[in-house]
Amino acid sequence: MARLARGEASVSELAEPFDMSLPAVSKHLVVLEKAGLLRRRIDGRVHYCSLDPQVLEDASDWIAFYQHFWDGRLHKLAQWLAEEDGGGEEAE
Repeated sequence: MARLARGEASVSELAEPFDMSLPAVSKHLVVLEKAGLLRRRIDGRVHYCSLDPQVLEDASDWIAFYQHFWDGRLHKLAQWLAEEDGGGEEAE
């Protein structure tokens, strides 16, 4: 993923730094492709991969929404627990 963030690369280029067979790397890439994280372009016998940033943006938006949601809920819980404890002080 980090390599693809820099731009399109062939499957061979992606496999180069790893101590894995080309078919093993291809299996990993198929998983990413099925998840919608990368696109594959074929030029002759060479397969090129590139990231599909929209899926990552969607995931980031979803995570940010729920992070905000849970931060608010946990803050209210901390306040309630502080009041119940009798301290009367707002929890951090």
